Amino acid sequence: VQLQASGGGLVQAGGSLRLSCEVSGSSFTITGMGWYRQAPGNQRGLVASFVSGGVRKYGDSVKGRFTISRDNAKNAIYLQMRNLNPEDTGLYYCRADYIYPDRSTMNYWGQGTLVTVSS
Repeated sequence: VQLQASGGGLVQAGGSLRLSCEVSGSSFTITGMGWYRQAPGNQRGLVASFVSGGVRKYGDSVKGRFTISRDNAKNAIYLQMRNLNPEDTGLYYCRADYIYPDRSTMNYWGQGTLVTVSS
């Protein structure tokens, strides 16, 4: 399974960016996909995700500013980020959660795309 994330970059505070992530390499069932962020010195944490049933979850710090969307035909998710602030700086990773016929599960991570927000 490969996850290809893109769209990071340098933006001024108040600006916007859109991240993309496409998953390939498996035909098994994806139960969830999401974006996670790791800032320097911090643990990786949830930004936004789709969980079972298509429900969207957001981290508290991004609610109302970020929107996650998906294209099931492409096995892709997107993260529209608006009103960015310096605290949003970090490596953004996409993750795909799979379930296999034997009911085992596996999480796969992309390589991370860097978002830097200047003040």
